[in-house]
Formats: sequence, C-alpha cells, structure tokens
Amino acid sequence: MASQTVPVEGARARVLLAFIIVTLIWGSTWIVIKDQLGVVPASWSVTYRFLLAGLVMMGVALSSGERLRLPRSALPFVLAFGVAQFTLNFNFVYRAEHHVTSGLVALVFALLFIPNAILSRIFLGHHVSRRFLLGSMIAVAGIALLFVQEARGDAGSQAATLTGIGFTLAGVLSASTANVMQASERARGLSMSAMLCWGMLAGAAIDGAYAWITTGPPVVDMRWSYLAGIGYLGIAASALAFSLYFYTIREVGAARAAYSSLLIPVIAMTFSTIFEGYHWTSLAVGGSLLTMAGMVVLRLHPHGPQRRTLAKPARLQRLLLLHQIH
Repeated sequence: MASQTVPVEGARARVLLAFIIVTLIWGSTWIVIKDQLGVVPASWSVTYRFLLAGLVMMGVALSSGERLRLPRSALPFVLAFGVAQFTLNFNFVYRAEHHVTSGLVALVFALLFIPNAILSRIFLGHHVSRRFLLGSMIAVAGIALLFVQEARGDAGSQAATLTGIGFTLAGVLSASTANVMQASERARGLSMSAMLCWGMLAGAAIDGAYAWITTGPPVVDMRWSYLAGIGYLGIAASALAFSLYFYTIREVGAARAAYSSLLIPVIAMTFSTIFEGYHWTSLAVGGSLLTMAGMVVLRLHPHGPQRRTLAKPARLQRLLLLHQIH
C-alpha cells in the first residue's frame, strides 16, 4: 500500500506548487495593471494582453505537439468561456482600478471563492462542508473590516470606492462563471491548452472590437514600463498563471482553487503600500489577520467543497489497487 501514496502525494504536491505560483504571480499583477491605465484606453490594454497570451498558448501547444483543433460542437462553449473570462472580467477589473487602489480591487476579488462555491454547488453538484462555511465566514469578516476602513472618507472618495467595488464585483461574477465552466465535465473533455488559446484569442478579438468602437483606433504607450507590463501580464500572469490555475481547478474544483484569492490581497496590498501609499490602520491589520485565519481553516484539504463522485486522488488509488490485484 505504501507504493500507492507516492503518485497521490506527487499529485498533491503539483497542485500545491501550482497554487503557490499562481498566488505569487497574481498577487503582483494588480499594481502592474495600475501602470497600464492612462495613455492607452483600458480595453486596448486588455486586448494586447490576451492577444499576446493567446499566441503564447498557441506556440506552447504547437511546440509540444498538442492539437489545437476543437470539435465544432465545443466552439460556443469556448467562446462563452472566453467572453466571461477574458472580455467581461478584465474590462471590469481594469476600469475598477481607475477609481480605487489596486490593493482594494484585489481585496474585493478575494470574494471569488463564494460565487465559485455557490455556482459549483448549483451546476456541478459539489458539496459545501461546514469547515468551508466556517472558514468563509472568518475570511469575509476580515474583508469586511477592510471595507470599513475604505468607506471612512469624504463623499467623493466614498463614491469612487463604491464605483470601483461595483466594477470589481461584476468582474468577480464573470470570473466565477468562467471558473465553473472550466471545472465542468464539458471542459475536462477538451485540451486545456486549446481551450485557453482559443478562449484568449476570442476574448482579445471582442476586446479589440469593443475598444475600436468606443475609443477609436489602437493606441500604444511606448514607455518601457508599459511594454514590459504587457509582456508580464500576457506571458506570466495569463499564459502561465491561467494554465496552472485551471489545472488546479480541474484537480480540486473551482471553489478550492479560488482559495488563492484570499492570499492574493495580502501580497497586492503590500505592493499598494509601497507604490500607492496605502496606509495601514488597526482595522486593516485586523482584517488581514482574519482573512489569513480564514485561509488556515479553508486550507487545501479534503474537507473543502467536493464533488459527489470520487475525487481524482481517490480514483487514482483505486486504479493502483486494481493494478496490484491483477
């Protein structure tokens, strides 16, 4: 039986490593997005990001010999996924950062695990455990404290904060829809690289059409920081991070994969402190500590939201046992 645990532990280690890498990358993207705003309209910046990311995914698939052809019946599904994840989600997020700090946008996005869990329960039949509910309440309490701090301002800043939060919540719902689509059996039957490649390129095409209609022809900021930001957001934060994130979703489900959204704000708010002058108060510290406490309860552990069917490690153990019997 000892030999059975090696592949299972290896699978868990790969999921954990992917989780850590995604958290670190996406914890830094919020401040990079802030620098993308200004000369270039937000929709064009989103277009450039996912055009680059889609081409990188295409190159990765071709170099590894993976087929990019998708069944015709899957095209509407992939298009809907691309619109939700790479058009609506990011257009809302980029606009949110016009109104509030990047750290606050990341903070609101920490709520992603809630709609992920609810939609997974409704559409995928995933069970929500008491541990998950407890950890969620603790984490939300921490986020609420940080909201209170942001609301303590003059009327103008309150209006801007509410507008920014509104855009971010719209982005959260769009991202959650795409997350649950990625966790579905329909998505599991498709190549992840092909789905990401065509989803990103379809999203970029719609982003570009919307940008041209609403703001005019393409605009490019030739500052090195803007161009480097497009490279980082397109390659590391999109092609690499989404591949790892959706791998995690397929392994542990959309709700548990979204636990990274609880750690990302801490990283993002650290960058916001350094580059945007975010001021830490007792409420901010207390809120961050509560969020971390919720993360401890929600840790990547089989007590989180689960499918009603056997989880993949369990199926793997059963196959190994059958192999040994034969």
